[in-house]
This record gives sequence, structure tokens and C-alpha cells, in this order.
Amino acid sequence: MSAVQERRTLLERRTVVLAVGAAGAAAALTACGGSDGPGGAESVEQQPGSGGAGGAVLAKTADIPEGGGVVFAAQKVVVTQPTAGQFKAFSATCTHQGCAVKDVTDNVITCPCHNSTFDAATGSPTAGPATQPLPAREISVEGDSITLA
Repeated sequence: MSAVQERRTLLERRTVVLAVGAAGAAAALTACGGSDGPGGAESVEQQPGSGGAGGAVLAKTADIPEGGGVVFAAQKVVVTQPTAGQFKAFSATCTHQGCAVKDVTDNVITCPCHNSTFDAATGSPTAGPATQPLPAREISVEGDSITLA
């Protein structure tokens, strides 16, 4: 093999190695990237009229424990009852990296991915890494029925 051919082969190998490395780094950064901006959780939320549960009964008021709440995975919403008779609803998508929140206990909504926590009355983060609140969702309470608006 001539010196020119050896150099060309070496350059082709370096190009392949660099391309594979760059692709791997891009994939890793994409997987680890957070979204604390407004495009995070809101961009994956179903809006009323787009196939969501708008208008359908989501739960009975008795199903939502006082000081707790229920996550409705299919509707991507969490409904809480911070105090007796006060019902709130928020996106169930964590604003840190888009994981679904898991549960509500002692007025704290918890995301299992990185242990972010949110206030069940306001949706505001109480422990990070999330820094943005859970977006509020509109609900209607009529009698003992809770509907997603």
C-alpha cells in the first residue's frame, strides 16, 4: 500500500470514529437534557377537544383523599384535595424531564424519576431538580362529580 493510500485509509477511519462518537454524545445529551422552560410539560399535555377527557366525569369527590390526590395517567392529570372540599388539578407531567408524577401524600405530589416534589395546592416545586410548577388544569366540581374541563 502506498503512503497516499495509507493516509487516506487513516483519515477515513478517523472520520468514522469521530462520527460515531459525536452521534453517541448527541444521544446521551438528548436523553439527559432537562426542560425547565415553558415548552416542557405543557408541550406533551392533551388539550380539551383534542381527544382528552374534557367533559367526562374523571372521578367522584370521595375518590380524592383529603391531603392527597389521584393521578389519572390516561388523562395526564393529577387531582388533589389540599383541604376538605377544595379540589385542584395539575398536569401529571413533571416539569423537570417529563416523567409522570406518581402519587400525592401529605399534600406533596412526587415524581419518581428524580424525586422532585410539588405542593398539592399550588403545583409549585418544593424540592428539585424541578424548578417550574406543574401547569394547572381546569376541572369542574358539580355535586360529587369532578370533570376535566
